[in-house]
Amino acid sequence: MELRVSPDVAEKLGYYVYLYVHPDTNKPFYVGKGQGERMLAHIGVQNESRKAAVLHDLAQAGKEPRIDILAHSLPDEETAFRIECAVIDALELGELTNEVRGWRSSTLGRVPLAELVATYAARPVEVTDPSILVRINRLYRPGMETHALYEATRGVWKLGTRRERAKYAMAVYNGVVRAVYVIDTWHPAASTPYSTRERAELARAGRWEFVGKPAGPEIAEKYLGRSVAKYLPKGLQSPVVYVQC
Repeated sequence: MELRVSPDVAEKLGYYVYLYVHPDTNKPFYVGKGQGERMLAHIGVQNESRKAAVLHDLAQAGKEPRIDILAHSLPDEETAFRIECAVIDALELGELTNEVRGWRSSTLGRVPLAELVATYAARPVEVTDPSILVRINRLYRPGMETHALYEATRGVWKLGTRRERAKYAMAVYNGVVRAVYVIDTWHPAASTPYSTRERAELARAGRWEFVGKPAGPEIAEKYLGRSVAKYLPKGLQSPVVYVQC
């Protein structure tokens, strides 16, 4: 029987967060938020997403997902966004068919307490060495391996000849320096080997990557764990900022 949500029911639900639950495993495979009949909008949609593939397989077997309303009558859409983000992080993205973590997850989502303390307690630092600040918010993960952090920082970026003046590259997440590297050489994107990233995502014309090594203890002590937020004005679009170059 096709499930419908009447206007009266929709009004009572208000903004809500919902789960698609697999009937065979009783485990959630998708988290969403919305109002009205949003929770039904995915049924029958055909695209190449993982969610659509699971729904297609269920339909082929004559089954449907169970739709659970996790929270409803929420005061506004932002509250629904925040709950959706928290649930995705709690269930873990790899276990779900959601493509991304959720609204503002890089700043407000699941994160170890030590990471939050490091972010909010970071003292500002004056960058006095010719450097490139590389914001890696999309690729950064708390506790990521040293080599993965290096490869997330070194490429690939849209840069001009000014890059040659930079001596250091700083990996920056949420305005705080997480690693500092000495830049040895610059190369066209995807022209040097990576072990933690796929070449297909890196081969982009007009972009650059560097090869380098961790900065020495004097430079590391000067910048690591310090805030460079003042160099990153609100609304800044570029992930790369030159300082003293």
